[in-house]
Amino acid sequence: MPELITSPSNPKVKRLLALQQKSSERRERGLFVVEGRRELQHCIDAGFEVDTVFVCPALQPDVFRGWLPRNEGRTKEFEVSEEVYARIAMREGTEGVIAEVRMPERRLEDLPLPRNPLVVVLERVEKPGNLGAVLRSADAAGADAVLVCDPLTDLWNPNLIRASVGAVFTVPCAACSSAEAIAFLKARGIRILTAQLQDSSLYYDCDMTVGTALVMGTESTGLTGQWREAADAHIRIPMLGRLDSLNVSVSAAILLFEAVRQRQHG
Repeated sequence: MPELITSPSNPKVKRLLALQQKSSERRERGLFVVEGRRELQHCIDAGFEVDTVFVCPALQPDVFRGWLPRNEGRTKEFEVSEEVYARIAMREGTEGVIAEVRMPERRLEDLPLPRNPLVVVLERVEKPGNLGAVLRSADAAGADAVLVCDPLTDLWNPNLIRASVGAVFTVPCAACSSAEAIAFLKARGIRILTAQLQDSSLYYDCDMTVGTALVMGTESTGLTGQWREAADAHIRIPMLGRLDSLNVSVSAAILLFEAVRQRQHG
């Protein structure tokens, strides 16, 4: 039988909370936290190794117990009381399961890109919710990779995982510098299309049927000069109102599904 944890001050609970709250703790221990059965299932399906599972029996029906990962005995399992689960859960409705998962090494050169790939590039996007939403759109559009350049939040931030609804596991992604991303894309002949208002063409007038990287920056400052200079074309979404920008996740969805439209209909 798994050990039952009933105290919120248990050392294992404290270590789990530290992983949720501190990117330095995640880097040091090589672990991150996944909450919820749906997200954990995506994580397992993508081949991630689950180190530890915390289950609340009062919230986790017995019918799910056979679903929990075992990894040939390498996964540790603990049961927690409802009080403890309320302390470690970041949201409601997650079926009483939280896991610590081993952090993979994701390098640019390991990304499995097909012929004429569709890639999303984000430069210095800070908010985990925005990154998570872009990953959801990338998954929905069948994008081949997402590159997070000069990141201001790590890919394993619990808020990013939550906002992506597990898409951080389904879409190949890597964190790198802008210089590394530009060299990677240029070496593979992937066209760089930067989303910007200045000196740009309407996005639907650009060919996205070839290998394409859609590059977006922050809403406040946009893209840095190195991306503008590296671009093969500058594209813009027409703005018909008084404001001059969209949320980056909305912009990404618009551009991604234009690429889908062109690739499906020619």
